[in-house]
Amino acid sequence: MPILEEMKALHAEMTAWRRDLHAHPETGFEEQRTAALVAEKLEAFGLRVHKGLGRTGVVGTLTAGAGKQVIGLRADMDALPLKENNDFAHRSRTDGKMHGCGHDGHMAMLLGAAKYLASDKGFYGTVHFIFQPAEEGLGGGREMVEQGLFEKFNCDSVYGMHNWPGMPLGQFGVRPGPVMASSDLFEIELAGHGCHGAMPHTGVDPVVAAAALVQALQTIPSRSVDPIEPSVVSVTQIHAGDAYSVIPDKVLLRGTTRAFSPAVRDTLERRMNEICNGIAAAYGAKAVLRYTRAYPPTVNSEREAGVCAAVLKELVGAENVIKPQLVMGSEDFSFMLGRKPGCYVFAGAGPVKDGGALHNPRYDFNDDLLPLGAAYWASLARHILAA
Repeated sequence: MPILEEMKALHAEMTAWRRDLHAHPETGFEEQRTAALVAEKLEAFGLRVHKGLGRTGVVGTLTAGAGKQVIGLRADMDALPLKENNDFAHRSRTDGKMHGCGHDGHMAMLLGAAKYLASDKGFYGTVHFIFQPAEEGLGGGREMVEQGLFEKFNCDSVYGMHNWPGMPLGQFGVRPGPVMASSDLFEIELAGHGCHGAMPHTGVDPVVAAAALVQALQTIPSRSVDPIEPSVVSVTQIHAGDAYSVIPDKVLLRGTTRAFSPAVRDTLERRMNEICNGIAAAYGAKAVLRYTRAYPPTVNSEREAGVCAAVLKELVGAENVIKPQLVMGSEDFSFMLGRKPGCYVFAGAGPVKDGGALHNPRYDFNDDLLPLGAAYWASLARHILAA
């Protein structure tokens, strides 16, 4: 019987897991209940389970036959600090937290694959099922890697998957090379000299300098980066002053940058430093740039992307495997891909309903994707770890 048909037999069980996880969301590095549930299921399936890597991470290990090859399959566990605006029975029971990105579904699909492979064992080698905390901005992937993920659980290759609302259900996206952007953060402090708003000539106005700086920073993607290389510089916060008639001493700007290559990432940081210092000097102010490199680009290795595409074509048909557009969002699976070859794919989740896209308070994972996603994981393991 095809794997997909066998996974459909687990559909109701995976749905129950997914909805329980959705109802009890936990944000980054707080996934205590989530991790306990995942570990309990993996142990019940007969896997060896390691808890606490990356604080709340869980790794389940399954070995079959005498094969020496080892792969890692990864799902993220954390929810978002977001108030849910749904009214179904499995809505969040924790005010101000919700699974608004589908990590509940990612966990359920990987658990389904683990249960299937533990009972079927139609492979020869080792699979590490990696349940990672704190993907949403806190770098749980980085923490697991730094705490020895691949020293404790060596993998020849590692794989990730994300549901994608707006892509038809049954369709998957896979491409070699960059697939998601880096995510870096910046904070710029502009210091001037405060004075009366009616007598601006007696001070140095950092607000005017900040206005010029915001405009100038937009020239980096348009004039300092090759036009065929996508990049973003976005100022998202400006904080200054408390009174109508007082020019403040300081202005604070914050924002984010995005890029798909290390070279462009370096250019963004270098040019930001140069422009901050130049604009500040032109207006008689002083600038301090604090630039934080958060997540690197998510880059699929060519061979592994080809393997994933082949498995998906066998599962859903070649016409349903597409090369998706680059995504300016970021993903801390990039830290694992920085250490091991592998591939990150997108799984179509069907139409966006009631405006409930990713990170929206009305989002809910499409449970119809569960058998497909679990079947992909199981098929990938059996393909790579064939006799």
